[in-house]
Amino acid sequence: MTTCPSPSSSDSADLTVYYDGGCPLCRAEIGHYRKSRGAERLAFVDVSGEGAALGPDLDRATALARFHVRGRDEKLTDGAAAFARLWLALPGWRWLGRILSLRMFGRRPLLVPAEAAYRLSLPVRPFLARTLRRLRLI
Repeated sequence: MTTCPSPSSSDSADLTVYYDGGCPLCRAEIGHYRKSRGAERLAFVDVSGEGAALGPDLDRATALARFHVRGRDEKLTDGAAAFARLWLALPGWRWLGRILSLRMFGRRPLLVPAEAAYRLSLPVRPFLARTLRRLRLI
């Protein structure tokens, strides 16, 4: 398990972020978030290795397949909605989290296309990682 220096455990974090540390693209993106203002209040858990503390409602295969976050409320969120929660927790990204979280008629309609885009990105993630590595961007 890899966590940010402070808080020392996911129990004291505002948000726990579960990510695939075996994916260069994911690792680079999480590295960027870890450097962001407010990241010291988050716990980052690399789920690529055995033994990562995930909680009873999240197994390793599921955590590796999709992006997940868990708040202090213990609510587990995945996909585009998880990115919205992460961005809301980071002051420099909060504007994007607010846009995705806008409610209209009791729904968050912008999450629908964001989730579709996220799902479309999952199968091409290895190709993107290879391409970005070749271009020396990650």
